[in-house]
Amino acid sequence: MATKRIVIDIVDSGDQVHSLDTAVRRADYGEGAPGRTPRLRFSSLAQLHSSLTEKRLVLLRYVAGHEGLNTRRLAIEIGRDYKNVHADVDKLWKFGLIEKRDGALYAPYDELTARYTLRRFTSSRRR
Repeated sequence: MATKRIVIDIVDSGDQVHSLDTAVRRADYGEGAPGRTPRLRFSSLAQLHSSLTEKRLVLLRYVAGHEGLNTRRLAIEIGRDYKNVHADVDKLWKFGLIEKRDGALYAPYDELTARYTLRRFTSSRRR
């Protein structure tokens, strides 16, 4: 079975500027483009870190390893307050990083890859 991956891009203002609302939208699943890797874009590293906090990533990893839990059970198992877990699950769902089916939580991806381009290459800069 192939690894399901989503790429997280941090784009600077010189590339493609996205407002917070655009960054919060669900990941682009590449519909109509078979084989296209889904992407989630943030306008800065700070925005990435504030949106995908360490607690949210720990929660996401737990869901990936224990799929089928509901939010209340997840909160109990990871030892966090239900209200905070519910808010984090909702945020991850909005990003497309968690799926909800019949009250159960699932992680649609096996791997998250973050990418930050240091230098844009143009045809005149390539060697």
